[in-house]
Amino acid sequence: MAEAAAALGQFDFAGDDHVVPFQVEGLDVRGRAVQLGPMLDAILERHHYPAPVARLLAEVVVLTVLLGTSLKFDGKFTVQTKGDGPVDLLVADFSTPENVRAYARFDQALLAKAVEAGETEPEQLLGKGVLAFTIDQGKFAQPYQGIVALDGTSLEEIAGVYFRQSEQIPTRVRLAAAELFDRDDAGKPRHRWRAGGLVAQFLPEAPERMRQPDLHGGDGDNGDRPHGEDDAWVEARSLVETIDADELTDPLVGTERLLFRLFHERGVRVYEPRAVFDRCSCSRDKIKGVLKGFSAEEIEESQENGEIAVTCEFCSTTYRFEPVELQPAE
Repeated sequence: MAEAAAALGQFDFAGDDHVVPFQVEGLDVRGRAVQLGPMLDAILERHHYPAPVARLLAEVVVLTVLLGTSLKFDGKFTVQTKGDGPVDLLVADFSTPENVRAYARFDQALLAKAVEAGETEPEQLLGKGVLAFTIDQGKFAQPYQGIVALDGTSLEEIAGVYFRQSEQIPTRVRLAAAELFDRDDAGKPRHRWRAGGLVAQFLPEAPERMRQPDLHGGDGDNGDRPHGEDDAWVEARSLVETIDADELTDPLVGTERLLFRLFHERGVRVYEPRAVFDRCSCSRDKIKGVLKGFSAEEIEESQENGEIAVTCEFCSTTYRFEPVELQPAE
């Protein structure tokens, strides 16, 4: 079904946890923008992550949502980092059409040292390693994986490298996460997480206009406009780079309003928003199926107090099984 476009003000704003596709016809740019609120807050608070870890995972969730909602088929899009920093593993995945889950793994001692030293930027927490983007279309197709080095640059810059390598499309990504401290309807102090992001891509009708610098910055003739870049994309990229992190996370600056601020002079159009939800794909039957593949010795070693307990790393749900449930049917 084709998405219906509307000008700002013709319909209610999308609000939190809705991805808003947009198009700027005057600049040949398409993209998606999102602000995440309750959905993200549920994911982070479930694990009680320290603030630096929560903020980092929030950015990865935003990136996953922005890219995952572009899938045109049933499948799963996963973003995963593996590095040698205090946060050695981050995983977030988007299952079509709307389900998101995520978790982080970190070394408490290394994280405490990093915080004490003031080294809490995303690139410092991740260290050196790799970031993998995986697209899985199910059992009838081979998964596609793109891998980009974690090299001390930001997640925004690393995502840009991924697009240059895999899709050859000029792309600019912006990500931000923030803690909010306010009061609920009863006047009690409240702590919440929010995050936002935007991805803009240059998609002119003439493919030759999509020329862009190479992975090392190209042979630019100045610091702002690499040689050969199209004027429309230079303008669009420059506008996207003016976004403040606060604008991406401010609950009073809706996604459509932000897009209007950026592109109104060029005629931005927004499309029907897509809701995303905090939903894990784990189930008792799935985990039972895995355990039934264990040997009798492995089943014995996995028991504690006469039962086997398995906790999902994503949603923290614990499933408990009696050993007799895992025995083969006679």
